[in-house]
Amino acid sequence: MQLTGDRFTSATGLFGNDLVTLPDFPAEIRAPRGTLHGVSAFQIQFASRDILTPGDEPSVLVAMNPAALKTNIGLLEAGGAVIVNDDEFNARNLERAGYATSPLDDDSLAGYRVFRVPMQTLTLRATEGIAGLSKREAERAKNFFALGLVSWMYGRPVEVTEQWIAEKFAGKAEIRDANLAAFRAGWNFGETTEVFAVRYEVKPAPAAPGVYRNISGAAALAWGLIAASVRSGLPLFYASYPITPASEILHELSRHKNFDVRTFQAEDEIAAANLALGAAFGGHLGATGTSGPGMDLKAETIGLAVMLELPLVIVDVQRAGPSTGLPTKNEASDLMMALYGRHGEAPLPVVAAYAPAQCFDAAIEAVRIAVTYRTPVILLSDTFLGNSSEPWLIPAVDDLPVIDPAFTTDASSSDGFLPYSRDERLARPWVVPGTPGLEHRIGGLEKQDGTGAVSYDPGNHERMTALRAGKVAGIARDIPPLEVDDPDGADLLVLGWGSTYGAIRAAARRVRSRAGAVATAHFTHLSPLPENTGDVLASYERVLVPELNSGQLVRVLRAEYLVAAEGYSKMQGVPFGFAELEREIERRL
Repeated sequence: MQLTGDRFTSATGLFGNDLVTLPDFPAEIRAPRGTLHGVSAFQIQFASRDILTPGDEPSVLVAMNPAALKTNIGLLEAGGAVIVNDDEFNARNLERAGYATSPLDDDSLAGYRVFRVPMQTLTLRATEGIAGLSKREAERAKNFFALGLVSWMYGRPVEVTEQWIAEKFAGKAEIRDANLAAFRAGWNFGETTEVFAVRYEVKPAPAAPGVYRNISGAAALAWGLIAASVRSGLPLFYASYPITPASEILHELSRHKNFDVRTFQAEDEIAAANLALGAAFGGHLGATGTSGPGMDLKAETIGLAVMLELPLVIVDVQRAGPSTGLPTKNEASDLMMALYGRHGEAPLPVVAAYAPAQCFDAAIEAVRIAVTYRTPVILLSDTFLGNSSEPWLIPAVDDLPVIDPAFTTDASSSDGFLPYSRDERLARPWVVPGTPGLEHRIGGLEKQDGTGAVSYDPGNHERMTALRAGKVAGIARDIPPLEVDDPDGADLLVLGWGSTYGAIRAAARRVRSRAGAVATAHFTHLSPLPENTGDVLASYERVLVPELNSGQLVRVLRAEYLVAAEGYSKMQGVPFGFAELEREIERRL
């Protein structure tokens, strides 16, 4: 189903619609077939206008078996269309899904428009005569039958899917021919049958001129790291241990060795962090990625990077936790860990992406801060952002910021080399090992101010602690102010971070359409916060902070600015819907 959804998304993007997707799949590699917890789903909202979320209530549900129907029917809008694979609604599958009787034969689906399509039978009929094709292989093509049918319903271009099938399965002629036959059969079934009385036309969405492509958050983040590598002249070294949902970043980067990218699959999370930090010491762009459990293990190395004051980017693609938790479900509950999850006084910058395509810019910004200020930076994404996709206007490389590593190469200073001297930003020198005359000591023990020698002096430790904290706090002067969208002079501000961006904007748009006044703002930089944050908070009578956690940012805002900000939390493994935020905004208005 993920493959089917991805193909529909590609055709939709090529047609020119705006879109946002929501893949939803189980944690098990191969969950028991026909069971509720084994259902894999893919949701997409597309339109001829700008959209911000994958939608709250789908208008069409394609259910390939009873378990898929039972799991997702509650999401469907009243009066929506249900297209079911009739062949799968047998006694065994109904029992697995927990149905006492078939929902197709009782009144449980009376509130929907139900279309019973024998997809398996029609797929077998369409693939008859393909040499070397087994019945089992033929049956597996039924997802392409469903794709063909829905593509017909919404007028999606067929050429892009047919070309992809031909290229993807070029090495297996019988599988290629079966998938093509099933896809065409699904399209033809929609075209010739009189079951479907309506076909929809969704015109292309207005867009700025340029070259676009669909991109997932994981791919955008990987490409952002590559772009930052190019713009800084630093070879990218990315070390990671496989973990859901961050593994796709490693997979994507491993495909781009032509950009001087080196990827390393480490034996564990600690090794991955140490490798990346070693690469930073060696004069490379060192980066590592993981999710919540891996962040726990990387904490000691991140603390070492704080002490060494070396640039390192740590990507945390958040998921529902704690522990193993819900590995494939969404949550944004690692903020406190990113801000404070190290022993000792170890502040560091935190940047959060807020949309799939914007992960590209967030990655470049994280690298810019890390390299400029000689500090580790945590870049927060989450499962929804990593897996979801949307159209992306490909930027011109020359328009991307130049990142100057400014390596120290001159050893002619009369005072000798001081590895912990500082520039106006409080950043220390960065030296490639082996540079003549610039040899110096590094390590986790406290450094003497200036010389970098090991020091146990109490006053020096306090001074160095203050210098490291001051360097991070000073980044606030180098980041944009918090922008507020307030066209109507509102009294209520809805303030978010991370992937809540789309739902907040969509909810505010709907409230304003009914003459309601609401302001919105969204954080990209969470440590340090923008300099005008306090002024913004003080400008509104009420501040609402929706979060996919128990209220972590709202605690920070209350503590730092002494404001009575209100939290609204959700921890169900799924993103906010715009309707639930709309209700919360209306209730406060």
